[in-house]
Amino acid sequence: MSDDLQPVRVRFAPSPTGRLHLGGGRTALYNYLLAKKTGGTFILRIEDTDKKRYVDSAEKEIIDGLHWLGIDWDEGPDKGGPDGPYRQSERKQIYLDVAEKLIEQGDAYYCFCSPERLKEMKELQQQRKEFPHYDGCCRNIPLEEAKRRVAAGESYVIRFKSPQEGTTTVKDLLRGEMTIDNRQIDDYIIVKSDGWALYHLAAMVDDHLMRITHVIRGSEWLSTLPLHHLIIKALGWNEPVWIHLSVFLKPSGKGKMSKRESADLLKDGYSIFLTDLKDLGYIPEAVTNWISLMGWSFDDHTEIFQMEDLIRDFSLEHLNPSPAAINFTKLDFFNGNHIRRLAPEDLAQRMKPFFEQQGYETDDATLLKIAPIVQEHIGGLDEAPNMAGFFFKDSVQPSVEDLIQKGLTTEQCAEIASRSYTLLSGLPEINTRIGEPEMRDLVVEMGLKPAQVFGVLRVAVTGQKVSTPLFESMEIIGKEKVLERIKSAEILLRSSNS
Repeated sequence: MSDDLQPVRVRFAPSPTGRLHLGGGRTALYNYLLAKKTGGTFILRIEDTDKKRYVDSAEKEIIDGLHWLGIDWDEGPDKGGPDGPYRQSERKQIYLDVAEKLIEQGDAYYCFCSPERLKEMKELQQQRKEFPHYDGCCRNIPLEEAKRRVAAGESYVIRFKSPQEGTTTVKDLLRGEMTIDNRQIDDYIIVKSDGWALYHLAAMVDDHLMRITHVIRGSEWLSTLPLHHLIIKALGWNEPVWIHLSVFLKPSGKGKMSKRESADLLKDGYSIFLTDLKDLGYIPEAVTNWISLMGWSFDDHTEIFQMEDLIRDFSLEHLNPSPAAINFTKLDFFNGNHIRRLAPEDLAQRMKPFFEQQGYETDDATLLKIAPIVQEHIGGLDEAPNMAGFFFKDSVQPSVEDLIQKGLTTEQCAEIASRSYTLLSGLPEINTRIGEPEMRDLVVEMGLKPAQVFGVLRVAVTGQKVSTPLFESMEIIGKEKVLERIKSAEILLRSSNS
């Protein structure tokens, strides 16, 4: 199963009928990695022939989501290329011409069965507990008669004429050869009554004309792989290498993950949709690292991958067809890890929208200062405003309850604020190098614990019990504002005790 490193031509071919989810993101990623690894070509093709389910915003979300992940393509609807157009809605006649060829050579036929007849047929099959299938009513209509009926305006679909005897053997790279009894392969519709080709025909035609060498797609297409094999064989074309990826399971490991669970996941701060993950504070480096390992592994211990690592190390040989449970705890781990690998300048700009969404007026200079001290303490970009929003406030409003530390009275906490104010106001500047040793001496002098003294100071200065490192924070806030906040805390404590 080893890669030969010949340049491949691969494609990601989403249908713009909904949002881009983790499964689509992983499929796109694996295709992209294989193309980059082999010096090949990665194509984006939009399969937009399902007009009933088409969603106007879906194509943009797909493109934005892929770009966010760091995935780009060599040919596509926005870039063009030698094998365009790259939207199936612009290729209708191409499919009809191929369907006509299949009819002329006896591998497809016009079917005039009404929806009412098909419904009745299906109900009878269910009553007889038969596997649902088309009964072949129109299969043997002479071609000339069928053409006369078409010319007369009779409604029809085009069906592929699957063999009714023998077996068909297909090969999936991950699962090996699979042999199917031809009686189990239905005469599938390949062109609908409105003239639009279905996936079974359109994707095979496009893959051939776009010279696709490897088809990496979801496992939901395994059941119709024999049909796709037969269509390609009937047309005398070369077959691509088929690779059907593993199924995503729910986090519990019980049952296939579906879009219907997305609302429940959001309540816990998670989602299976890429744009949601972006809004929830996840960074693309973490998401690509995470999804790359749900169906592929480099070895039994390496976990952290940047995109350049994935391109270098990715191989078809290490893909795994076994179902993969979606583990959001692992995503959180990757997110924190990759956040800590960002350059401060990069992190500052990525945090900025999250501060602004919460109403903070930020400035780039302050963001750059706080990035290194926030970096070690957040697991997601969305946590930054709660951790460090106090930097962008003119004042903070701590509660008396938060200011009072364990084992101390209100008066003792007010005294800590007062003594701290006096000590810090006498220093040339407040920072870790100068301020911390002096404050630690004060802790000893007052006979208290560091957590008690620094706890009062932290809440007074930041307005919260958990924050970025205290002295680094005070240095960024500035001496004048720090002293104002400490004095306000002292006044609040004394007034509450009177």
